[in-house]
Amino acid sequence: MRTGIGYDIHPLVSKRKLVLGGVKIPYSMGLYGHSDADVLVHSIADALLGACGERDLGYNFPDKDPRYKDIESLHLLEEIYKIISKKGFFIVNVDSTLIAQEPRLTPYIPEMKKNIAKVLDVKVDQVGVKATNPEGIGPLGEKKAIACLSIATISKRL
Repeated sequence: MRTGIGYDIHPLVSKRKLVLGGVKIPYSMGLYGHSDADVLVHSIADALLGACGERDLGYNFPDKDPRYKDIESLHLLEEIYKIISKKGFFIVNVDSTLIAQEPRLTPYIPEMKKNIAKVLDVKVDQVGVKATNPEGIGPLGEKKAIACLSIATISKRL
């Protein structure tokens, strides 16, 4: 068994859609980034890449590459799943915590879990997604950004 940790943070800006776990969430701002800036998927991706000994998401899918401009992050996660599978690993579980002052994310978590489980070819109960409030502290609490921390456990196929 191997474990990896992932983290991502993106600033909130106007005139962008807010996408988390592949779910479009109604909100007055969205996350700034080269892709759709889905911090949940990005942190899971980095956790999985780390668990199998690969380099990070930005190395594998550089933001200077126009092919990835505005790409749905779930498509990147599909590619990472292929990397893991080719190396002979399967996913035991992933667990994530979103950190955001606003919007309230709890109602969207079941759909996020379903989207991620589908891409990773696992059961929904192998995907943990939680949301917490930073209690007004720092840039996350000041509604300037949204962050996510993830852990992934993988194992070698026999």
